[in-house]
Amino acid sequence: MPLDRDAHVEDLSAFIRESPSSYHAAAAVADRLVAAGFDRVDERDAWPTGPGARVAVRDGAVIAWVQPEGATATSPYRILGAHTDSPSFKLKPGASTSTEGVLQAGVEVYGGPLLNSWLDRELELAGRLVTVDGTEHLVRTGPLLRIPQLAIHLDREANKGLTLDRQRHLQPIWGTGAAADGDILGHLAGIAGLHVGDVVGHDVLAADTAAPARFGLDDVFFAAGRQDNLTSVHAGLVALFAANGADASHVSVLAAFDHEELGSESRSGASGPFLVDVLARIAAGLGADDVDRRRAFADSWILSSDAGHAVHPNYPEKHDPVNRPHLGDGPLLKLNANQRYASDAHGSALWARACEQAGVTYQPFVSNNVIPCGSTIGPLSATRLGIRTVDIGTPLLSMHSARELSHVDDLAALGSAVTAFFAPA
Repeated sequence: MPLDRDAHVEDLSAFIRESPSSYHAAAAVADRLVAAGFDRVDERDAWPTGPGARVAVRDGAVIAWVQPEGATATSPYRILGAHTDSPSFKLKPGASTSTEGVLQAGVEVYGGPLLNSWLDRELELAGRLVTVDGTEHLVRTGPLLRIPQLAIHLDREANKGLTLDRQRHLQPIWGTGAAADGDILGHLAGIAGLHVGDVVGHDVLAADTAAPARFGLDDVFFAAGRQDNLTSVHAGLVALFAANGADASHVSVLAAFDHEELGSESRSGASGPFLVDVLARIAAGLGADDVDRRRAFADSWILSSDAGHAVHPNYPEKHDPVNRPHLGDGPLLKLNANQRYASDAHGSALWARACEQAGVTYQPFVSNNVIPCGSTIGPLSATRLGIRTVDIGTPLLSMHSARELSHVDDLAALGSAVTAFFAPA
């Protein structure tokens, strides 16, 4: 049965508002699951080995799983892989400066944002502060910054081609006065209830503060920041709630990694050891040896869920002339001959079964041959684990914009299909 569309989108909106950074997203997932009866486990501790629902957080990544009654050493895994980070701007050390009596924050471009989309928006800073004793504190400012665009009167050629220098033109403003009048790290520390002298490390990024919104004829469009890839994280969260307590022959897993927008090469990224470590500990608790583990993996599946491109009505020539996914016609099955996506014929069949069971449609996506496709965690996870993997996701317009666009039907359909994946008929 498809999920209730309006309720799903309303909950997604709340989740996006809770998650201005990867660290907040991981915490929001863990908090929601704990409230639903999941046990939060610490990697430094011994873990329970019996059936149950558990969640572990590593920096800006989170992995949660449901181990059913009757799970054995060779029980397979059903894994929904996603990522918690989005293109943005990261606060530099010594970030407070002043130019012409205006306070500015020094930032570095994170990932590959559509730079112009971040201009003239009220932004917040969000992430984590770490004090000298190693304690981590989540912090967010609310509306604080803006990257003002140069007026058309001072750049008469702006509408013919806007060029933004990453160092000179993208430093946001946040107040007035001399540099001594404003300390942005001190401002963050004060919000967190800390003394700035105790803060010795920070991972803080900018996020758009505009609330998610539905609009258009019959409110079919959904606009929000960080849909790439919180739409997938949220779909996995909804599916995991449904899997908890359900009769299943497999272990259901949500793996939401950090740093996908940077290539995933970190301790909390998909190329790192987090998922391998968690699966190894689950397997050990089930009494699995190396052969048992390989048997389990041979019967397992990963859905690598990430956003994809709907056909843009103003740029239809940028898309494949035959495979043309549209907003509102269902989630994507992402295919690429060069294995930039991990989907193959068997993966296509798995996704078709999940969508059929969920009562939703799906759309194949392939790139135009002269435009390389993006990357996902799919090939990385398949290579690292040897588990069969299929790349899927929500069609978007304005991907990597500060505010991306989707269709509400596709969002609910993705949640429905992932729920069916965790509970196959």
